Amino acid sequence: MNFILLIGIIILAGLVGKKLSNRIKLPGVTGYLIVGVLLGQSLLNLINIQFLEASGFITDITLGIVGFIIGNQLAAKKFKKIGKRIPIIVLTESFGAFILVSIAIFLLTRRIDLALLLGAIAPATAPAGTVAVLREYRAKGNLTNSLLAVAGLDDGLCIMIYVFVSAIIRVTLFSVGTVSFYKIFISPLIHILLSLVIGGCAGLLLTLFIRKIRTREETMIIVFGFILLFTGISNLLNISLILVNLSMGIVVANLSHHLSTRLSRILDETVPIVFIVFFVLAGAHLDVRLLPVMGLLGLFYIIFRSAGKIGGASFGAFISKAPKKLKKYLGFGLLSQAGVAIGLSLLVVREFSTYGQTGQELSVIIVTTIAATTVIFEIIGPITTKIAITKAGEVRRRSVK
Repeated sequence: MNFILLIGIIILAGLVGKKLSNRIKLPGVTGYLIVGVLLGQSLLNLINIQFLEASGFITDITLGIVGFIIGNQLAAKKFKKIGKRIPIIVLTESFGAFILVSIAIFLLTRRIDLALLLGAIAPATAPAGTVAVLREYRAKGNLTNSLLAVAGLDDGLCIMIYVFVSAIIRVTLFSVGTVSFYKIFISPLIHILLSLVIGGCAGLLLTLFIRKIRTREETMIIVFGFILLFTGISNLLNISLILVNLSMGIVVANLSHHLSTRLSRILDETVPIVFIVFFVLAGAHLDVRLLPVMGLLGLFYIIFRSAGKIGGASFGAFISKAPKKLKKYLGFGLLSQAGVAIGLSLLVVREFSTYGQTGQELSVIIVTTIAATTVIFEIIGPITTKIAITKAGEVRRRSVK
């Protein structure tokens, strides 16, 4: 199967999967993942291991775009509007999921690398599913505003947790030579700071360039050019491509609100085709033959991620003296899992599959677990969000049956 033909099949089949998924009231990403499973190594094997290895650059490009999109939503003005309680809740629900999942998976498997990496991915929330439900029911109120803020911010924190954890694991478990304080703490910190500085400088340059551009076409060319350029530079320097693009997006969002809005509209219209390929390939990584073995691991991940998000959000709302309905219902609107979680699982494949059989086994377990649990969370996440806003009395319109 040649590369171009297979990409065409992936795009068209992905679109069909999305349509069928929407017919039964499920998010489009669920359809993409299922199409990937059908086309991948588990069943038809059209998307085989060789193709997945050759298409790794698609994962890098998509992760760069995802990082930029998240960063572009993190303007300082939003923090001023939402006050102190939202950052506190973001910290407690994110670290709640990270800590509970890490402890539970370690007790189950006795593998610190697997436990920490799954724990680092657990805080990611998929804003798309949450936003879709809020729009469908025209929800308004404190809970709705808080859900939008938290779902947008915790992905950025999740990325930083993952970068630090993955760096520590590479140094302590997969590196040759002696383990030192510098390797465990200072080196990962330098990598994170270097990623932030390079991304920040890129954001400044991007803003200066685009301010001189008026046409939509040239704006689109420049923003994608910058994302690709600095994704490639990140790979060359062996730093976090997603963190570089995240900080680039943050700088753009805070230097010019008008420019940030402009770029958001362009990205909303141009990236869906990239996301189709990305999610179908993610589904193709899932090996259904491992699901019986992964059953208990996946169940632990679902239970303790949910407990961490719900309990952490309630605790954060309590200590920040948030309204009662936030304490009771906020966490139930944060269970959706999709883009960032899948992206980070594929990043595990890119970063750890080169470390022999142990690294390859680790990669397969994580990508299978995240792909499988994403399907579950994309089903239950919108349902629990609907329950939360209904119980909180913020539904303005019932859906049409």
